[in-house]
Amino acid sequence: MSASVLATELKLPLYTIVLDSLITRFMGETAAKLRLVFDHIKQTRAVYLFDEFDAIGTQRGAQNDVGEIRRVLNSFLVFVEQDDSESIIVAATNHPELLDKALYRRFDDIIRFEKPRDNQIQKIIENRLAMFETQSLVWNEVTTAAHGLSAAEITRACEDAAKEAVLHHDKKLATTLVLKAIEQRQAGKE
Repeated sequence: MSASVLATELKLPLYTIVLDSLITRFMGETAAKLRLVFDHIKQTRAVYLFDEFDAIGTQRGAQNDVGEIRRVLNSFLVFVEQDDSESIIVAATNHPELLDKALYRRFDDIIRFEKPRDNQIQKIIENRLAMFETQSLVWNEVTTAAHGLSAAEITRACEDAAKEAVLHHDKKLATTLVLKAIEQRQAGKE
């Protein structure tokens, strides 16, 4: 979501690099595909999101170190270091502890997203559901139900609740509708 907002604010296209389609079992082919991605980065100014980056960014020398992935990571490090384009490269992971330390030196900013607290949860929901009347929501129930969800998951739960309300022509959101959407997101985490 952050890469999407960044692209929107900068009025740039957003490209998401799907790493599972980038990685192949043939030696050298993944690095060649990665070179094509970086050629595109040089040619087309945009925001490029490498999602689930730990797939190629794992620490070299780790117990489960795979030689081909190590070569891909080395190639990525070289490509990033040589990049002089006006594009923005974003790498995202849910497992920062797995990333190779050299990656942290290659990016200008490292942003850690913490799980939102009660007051932040309420602000996210109020902002996302601003088109609806939310004053009657039982906030302590809603915020308690949303504990442990990321801001993105809470946002998606709000979108689900809004869709449900629109389908039933409700301008006012019931607490039960929001709770149901949050509970579905919680169940999806397990």
